[in-house]
Amino acid sequence: MTASSTSLQTSSRASRLALGSILVAVVVLSLKYVAYLMTGSVALYSDALESIINVAAAVAALIALRVAARPADANHPYGHTKAEYFSAVAEGVLIVLAAAAIVREALPALLNPATLPEQTGLGLAGLGVNLGAGLLNAVWASVLLRQGRALRSPALLADGRHIFSDVVTSVGVLLGVLAARLTGQAWLDPLLAILVALNILWSGWLLVRESVGGLMDAAVEPDTEAKIRQAMSLHGQGALEMHDLRTRHAGSVTFIEFHMVVPGDMTVQEAHSICDRLEDAIRAETPQSSISIHVEPQEKAKHHGVLVL
Repeated sequence: MTASSTSLQTSSRASRLALGSILVAVVVLSLKYVAYLMTGSVALYSDALESIINVAAAVAALIALRVAARPADANHPYGHTKAEYFSAVAEGVLIVLAAAAIVREALPALLNPATLPEQTGLGLAGLGVNLGAGLLNAVWASVLLRQGRALRSPALLADGRHIFSDVVTSVGVLLGVLAARLTGQAWLDPLLAILVALNILWSGWLLVRESVGGLMDAAVEPDTEAKIRQAMSLHGQGALEMHDLRTRHAGSVTFIEFHMVVPGDMTVQEAHSICDRLEDAIRAETPQSSISIHVEPQEKAKHHGVLVL
């Protein structure tokens, strides 16, 4: 199977997961809004508002994945894979707006707590509906996180992490609503809503920070770089040294560049064979890699970097 066909299959799989996210988000939003109507809880209303962000984030992820799947062209010779980071940044902005809307709704209720309605079978059923929505979110978050890591997709990982934070939020909201009903302290309900908003903001900050790191060409993780260096050392026979290793992520693609020093009398064919062997070894450790190797003569050696075994 060629690298291009593998990339197409990966993109298609990621897009199907993004479509699934939209469907799940719409179902969860509907369930949470029904739960709010059945209970009248401000905290449950804030939980439903956050689910609107889940729908928007899933749509943004789908658009970003489809843009990222486009092949390189004259204007984008390195491809479009960085588009995935924009969906996470957009999600962060939407999260801030959702948190502001929650606080706006909850603050008046906190300052002037209303009398809690009597607990009825309908109210208890509403809490059960919200719990069911949370369980559905938990299952789907685990799917997105697992598949996002397997496909090396920032958009799917961001969506999965946000949904998982939504699960944590839902659990906190349910506990708060139950506490307010059991104690009769109406202020606990809007207080939990504001705490939900703070948790949403923290989740948004983490997503934006990670996405900005990708947009700013942050290097790969230390353990990944160690694997790359080990592959260079074990499979660079014939070269004298390798130095100036640089790495960066762009969506699911890892860009790797380094200089390889060879004897001055080595032929181009021999140097090219070493490069091919190195590229195969590195891709075995970091799939979907774009590798550039600059070949230099012996006098360019810096006597540091990767030792060839």
